[in-house]
Amino acid sequence: MNKSTTVNVLYPDKMTRPTSTHKVFINDLMVEMLIGVYAHEKATPQPVRFTIEMTVEDTLIPLSDDYKNVVCYESIATSITKMAATEHVNLVETLAEKVAAICLHNERVSLVKVKIEKLNAIENTSSVGVEIIRGKL
Repeated sequence: MNKSTTVNVLYPDKMTRPTSTHKVFINDLMVEMLIGVYAHEKATPQPVRFTIEMTVEDTLIPLSDDYKNVVCYESIATSITKMAATEHVNLVETLAEKVAAICLHNERVSLVKVKIEKLNAIENTSSVGVEIIRGKL
C-alpha cells in the first residue's frame, strides 16, 4: 500500500501529519478611528470595518462548555477596538498587520485572514481596503 503524506501548502517542511483545526471568525466589526494619510483623515475619525477569520488548532483538552478553553472572539474584538481607539494609522495595510499580530498572539491561532475596509474613503464605492493572510512558522 502507498502511504500518503499530508502537505501544508504554506510550510510543507513543517507538517508530517494531518492536524485538526476549526475556524473562529469576527464579521463586520465596526470601529470609528483615525486612519489615513490626508489631513482630514488625521483629524476626523471614520468608519472602518474589520472581518477576521482565524484557523485555530484543536486541543485534546475537553471544551467542558467553558469559554476559557477556546479562542475568545470577544477578547480579540476588544483588543482590536482598543488598539484602533488609541492610535492613528496611516495605511490600511499597517492596520491589517497589527490586527493579524493581535490574533496570532494567541498560541492556538495558526493562521489568520484579515480584511480591513474604509467605508467613506472613495466616493461612489461601498468600501476600499486590503485583505491579508498571515500564519506562524
